[in-house]
Amino acid sequence: MIIGVPKEIKNHEYRVGMTPASVREVIGHGHSVFVEHNAGIGIGFTDEDYQAAGATVLSTAAEVFAKAEMIVKVKEPQAVERAMLRDGQILFTYLHLAPDPEQTADLIKSGAVCIAYETVTDSKGGLPLLAPMSEVAGRMSIQAGARALEKSCGGRGMLLGGVPGVAPAKVVVIGGGMVGTNAAQMAVGLGADVTVLDRSVDVLRRINAQFNGAVKAVYSTADALEQEVLAADLVIGGVLVPGAAAPKLVTKEHIKRMKPGSAIVDVAIDQGGCVETSKPTTHAEPTYIVDDVVHYCVANMPGAVPRTSTFALNNATLPFILRLANKGYKQALLDDQHLLAGLNVYRGKVTNEGVAQALNLPFVAPAAAIAG
Repeated sequence: MIIGVPKEIKNHEYRVGMTPASVREVIGHGHSVFVEHNAGIGIGFTDEDYQAAGATVLSTAAEVFAKAEMIVKVKEPQAVERAMLRDGQILFTYLHLAPDPEQTADLIKSGAVCIAYETVTDSKGGLPLLAPMSEVAGRMSIQAGARALEKSCGGRGMLLGGVPGVAPAKVVVIGGGMVGTNAAQMAVGLGADVTVLDRSVDVLRRINAQFNGAVKAVYSTADALEQEVLAADLVIGGVLVPGAAAPKLVTKEHIKRMKPGSAIVDVAIDQGGCVETSKPTTHAEPTYIVDDVVHYCVANMPGAVPRTSTFALNNATLPFILRLANKGYKQALLDDQHLLAGLNVYRGKVTNEGVAQALNLPFVAPAAAIAG
């Protein structure tokens, strides 16, 4: 199979779909890889590094898209990239379609086979291709939140962990999954007062055991969420419904009643955000203020630490890239129900139920779409 790796063009996005080591592995299985000029420069890989791994370097993204049978990226294709997709071409990347009707419409129109990292599953019910970036985003959320609490950023002027004789900041994490657990870990390490809200008793038990009681694990009801959010100095939104739009758990009314200068980091912004006042921001302009509450809603948080993120992502994606290339997409998808769960758009049909419901589009089961 011919695999193409274009340079990412989203605002301040420096990650790359494949490292030279991944390229070498794929070429070792008999495939070809075309990489756009300077695709890996943001994480310190030169064109010569890719050529040494066996790749062919092309001058433009248009050349890469034209030659490749499968495009491997990191972030969702931008409008100019979507226009280069063709019927039957495989797109393997993060898509986050539920809050993005324009991208979904373009992917349907393209006729491409669009497989989303974020909805590929595993035998334990996890999301193995989302997990590494959730780990990074969860940890980064505390760094971003600590900065947002500084007075120069519009925050309350609080040090997250306080100092002896001065109380630490109260951090409330909504969701005890991969993002929430990693956020809690970082916040506890900095000495903050941490509470995690979740609706799974099993998750709360795990949180309690993992942190040996250093984190308060609270069952999330409307009442509990309201109490905790209004008392918080920093709120981390780590809620995820795979493939679907995130539920709006923190309302405009909550925001109005929060402490002036408090902060929110909405990690769920890729799926539309779990805060009613959230809107996507960029690394260039990461925050804005609503009712004296600082909002940090960067839609590609791990892009700020692209080297760590790219290596972590490639560790997870490489086995799936090899399956798709070795077997061809139809056989690879039909042989692996977990990879099949990643199929979001198939040759003009929406094959993820959460996306279809969020955008009020017809849904076709992925196996049926392939068979039909």
